[in-house]
Amino acid sequence: MNRRLVIFAALLLPAVAHAQPAEWQTVVGRDLRFRIEMPTPVTETKAQEKEKGHASERIAWASKRDGEMFDFDYVDYQPGWFSSHDSKEMARELGRGEAEKAFPRAKFKYVRDEPVTLQGWDGYALDIEDQQGSVVMMRTYIVKDRLYRLLVTANYSEPSKAAAQRFIDSLRLAETRQS
Repeated sequence: MNRRLVIFAALLLPAVAHAQPAEWQTVVGRDLRFRIEMPTPVTETKAQEKEKGHASERIAWASKRDGEMFDFDYVDYQPGWFSSHDSKEMARELGRGEAEKAFPRAKFKYVRDEPVTLQGWDGYALDIEDQQGSVVMMRTYIVKDRLYRLLVTANYSEPSKAAAQRFIDSLRLAETRQS
């Protein structure tokens, strides 16, 4: 009897797992250079915008969960664009941008404002909190001649902040930079 129950449960498990909606989706780059987890559904867009140094269009993915935004994008730059500059300084400039104009320090708390690395690649972390405890988390990484950017919002609740952190922590790159 126990043996039949185990076999029946094993056969039923895939059907039960399929019946539950997937809350998170893994997005993998077409060139297999990255993967990231985002709440479903995820929408992909391409922007033909070209800024100085861009060699390709900007490709972005966006999703929402309980009203919070999860955005990820990348753009390829011309060969040698970043290698001819200090990548730590470039990551800071691209990661901070005009943050202090959009989020004045008199109204917002800069929880995290520092250089970071991901798998050896230079990046920048900027987390800004409002007076109610809602947060905007931004990460910027330079990988060879590609710029990756993540932006997520979270309200004051722990589940919202945990989902934001899961998104931020889920980015994985195909290449690790050796120091």
